[in-house]
Parts: sequence; C-alpha cells; structure tokens
Amino acid sequence: MAQKLEQTQTQAQLQQLSTLQVALAGLVELPLADLAERVQNEMMDNAALEESAAERDGDDENESRQENGDDSGTETETEGQGGEIGDSLGDYMSEDDVPAYLQERADEARWRNEMPLTGGTSAYDDLVRQMGEHDLNAHEREVMDYLIGSLDDDGFLRKDLETMADEMAIYHNVMTSVGELERLLNVLHTFEPRGIGARSLQECLRLQLSDPDLQSPYKALAIKVVDRCFKDFTVKRWDAVCRTLNIDEETLGHVRHVLTHLNPLPGSALGSGQSAEAPTALPDFFVTVGTDGLPLVELNQGDVPELRVSRAFRDSISQYAARRGSLTRHQREAYVYARQKVEAAQAFIGLIARRQHTLMAVMQAIVDLQEPFFTENDDEALLRPLVLKDVAARAGVDISTVSRVTGSKYVQTDYGLYPLKFFFSSQFTSESGDEVSTRQVRAALRDIIEAEDKKRPLSDEAITARLREQGLPVARRTVAKYREQMGILAARLRKN
Repeated sequence: MAQKLEQTQTQAQLQQLSTLQVALAGLVELPLADLAERVQNEMMDNAALEESAAERDGDDENESRQENGDDSGTETETEGQGGEIGDSLGDYMSEDDVPAYLQERADEARWRNEMPLTGGTSAYDDLVRQMGEHDLNAHEREVMDYLIGSLDDDGFLRKDLETMADEMAIYHNVMTSVGELERLLNVLHTFEPRGIGARSLQECLRLQLSDPDLQSPYKALAIKVVDRCFKDFTVKRWDAVCRTLNIDEETLGHVRHVLTHLNPLPGSALGSGQSAEAPTALPDFFVTVGTDGLPLVELNQGDVPELRVSRAFRDSISQYAARRGSLTRHQREAYVYARQKVEAAQAFIGLIARRQHTLMAVMQAIVDLQEPFFTENDDEALLRPLVLKDVAARAGVDISTVSRVTGSKYVQTDYGLYPLKFFFSSQFTSESGDEVSTRQVRAALRDIIEAEDKKRPLSDEAITARLREQGLPVARRTVAKYREQMGILAARLRKN
C-alpha cells in the first residue's frame, strides 16, 4: 500500500492556564501554616522582597537614629515589644492605664495567634521505659526495640516473625531467631497496656483476660468465650455462646460485662491525656456576630507578614534607568537582575493580594448562604443544602477555585472550629417539595436509631419506612450507606 503525506486542518477549543493562574491556584489551596512557610521561602529566594510591617519601619527608624547618635526612642520602643498591649499603649503611661476595650482586643489577638504547647511522652518512649524494668542484655534490648518499633498505631504486631528476623539481619546486621523473637514478644505482652503486641484481636483479648490484676468470678468463662466461641462473640450470637458453654442468660450477662470492658485497640491507650505536639488545625477565617446581628468575616493573617518591594532595589533601578545609555556591561547585568527580582516580587505580592480577595469572597459567600447557622446557634438543622456550584456563582469564581479554598481551610466561629467542608451537603426533595439536606436526613436517621427498642433494633428497611413517614423519600441502600458512614452497626449487631 502506497504511503502519502496529507495535511488537514481541525478546530478544537482548548483551555490553557497562564503561569500566574497556576501560581495563584497553588497559593489558594495552601492552609495558613503552609502559606507562612511559602512566604518565608519566597523572601529567602528573592532579595527584593521584604516585610513591610510597622515594626520593620520602626527598626529602620531606630537604625537611622543610632547612626545620628540619637538613642532616645530605643528604650521606649523596646518596652512596647512585649506584645499587642505594648503596641497599643500610645500615650498611656503603663498597662494599668490602658482602657478595657484595648486590653480585650489584645487578649483576643493573643488568643488567635498563640499556639498552645503541650508536653508528653510518645507511645514508643512509654514502651521503652517499661523495657528497662526487665533484665535484658544489650542484644535483647536491641531486638525488643525493633519489636516495639514494628508495632502498628493500634498496638498490634502484624509482621511475621520470620520476616522480622530477616530484616534485622539484612538491614541492621543483628542476628536473631524466630524463637528469640517469640520469647521477647512474650515479654512485650506483659507491658502496659495489656494486649500490646498482639497479632490478632483474639490474642489481644486473651492477653487482657490473662492479666493477674483482673479479678472477676467470670474471668474463666470469658476466656472460654474468646477461645472457643470467638466467631459467635464477634457477631453477637449470644444464644450460640450459651449453648456451647451450657450457661444461662444471667451468667452470660456477667460474662458480657467482662468482655465489653476490654480494649480492642490497646495502642490507643498509650499516652492518653498527653500530646507530643500541639494541634495543627489553625483557623483561616474568623466569623463573629456584630452588634447589628449580622455575621462579620475576617481573614486570619497569622504569622504571614505584609510584603513590599525592597527600597534598595527600587533605588538601584531608578539610578540605572536614569543613565541607561552610559551603563557598562557589568552595570547592565546588575540592572537586568534587579529589574527581574523587582518584577518577581511585585508579581508575588499581587498573587498574595488576589489570594486574600479570593478567600474572602468564597468565605463571605458561604456565610451569606448559611447565615442562620452563624447568627442563631450551631444547630446543624439550620444548614441548608449547599454545593460548590452555589458558592462559585455567588463569589464569582470557578468551581475548581472553591474546591481548592475549601479543601483544607478552617473557620473559627462563636461555637467552635469547623472545616469549610462542614457547610456543604447535597439535597433531597421531600414529599412536600421542600429541599432537605443530607445532613438533616442523617440527623433524622440518628434520632430514629437512638429511640429504637434496643432489644428489637430496627432494620434498614424499617428505618427507610420511618423516614418516609417523616416525608424523606430515601432508598434503603442510601440508609445503609449513611449508617455505615456514621459508624452505626447493623440491626443484628445493635441488639442488646
């Protein structure tokens, strides 16, 4: 078959994002903490970019005073650097003379910007400390340390011992055997909380029941349930347990009390009440109710400084531009370099401003559409059905922009800290023709299950019928999906 070249022409519509649009999209989706780090990195990369905060201007003024031999303003400004109150003292002689409203404003600013630091020991440190209570040599401590480091977050050991022995020999040059690992694992099983290092849920419960500190006349029967009737126990087939162990329902009730007070996730008990690090969720917005009863939206700046173009770079460009025709090669290169840095700094400052405008537009749209929630109380029933398209239309931005803004942002209200995704939900149309959010359907589902007879829990079909009686036409599979998402067990497992 002969080959030939043909030239054809087609028309297609393509959308290409400019460099600035891509950069803005990246800034919009950053949460507050990541934005502060991004700004600091940009300032390090671009010498033409610097802070323009008031304290920076004060520092420049102090430097000029010191160069002229005048130190009169240094002491006064140093005293005012203790916090927000010092910045607001003005003509007041001391903090005692500051009006109450300024004190409250400073306290509010400090509460918003300070991050609580909490101390504590990690789960690993807690287990290592207990390892010191046993008589182990250096080699055994090294193997035990590897066992502890191999535990999952829930405290289980899901690695095969033979695989662990090979890993230690290959990667750590520590020779051990499966027998030694098994022996040291038995030592680990005596650590607190009991059940740590178990390789299955059955072994975890068995270890807790073997604890000498557990004193109960029904302890032996509980061990039999775990050993002989574990499958029936996990699916709550209590009648089968009674038949297998030949016990009555009253005795079974006492055994169930022992079993249901065991911890299926022993690793979660480590370091309870302690935190190795402070919470990482910071509010990107503050929404308060003003004196007129309307919600007020404020963008949290956090540690993100205000930016400006360096005065030194601007002066350099002006000087080079004034005598552009007589510049040497080295001066022209310096002029081009300075101009590029200034243009990059101006572009970044513009992107930050557009980011703030975009975030405020999206948050204001959410507040306008969900105003009853912010002005009245934190009742979820007040939230109307809301999707990204509604916010995008009101804010005048693209749906993808709304998705980026709401992806990892939080808002602090008078009632608590909420992720922006909290305010979105799809909708149903009730039999009366009203729009009902899926959140209201979930709340109705929860109320029905909480009010059911625990001895005869409702099936998904029965819950669907109850919802239809309330004017909520929801399918049975939708009820099952919502129930699972809410962490509610099936009817057979809810039976008490």
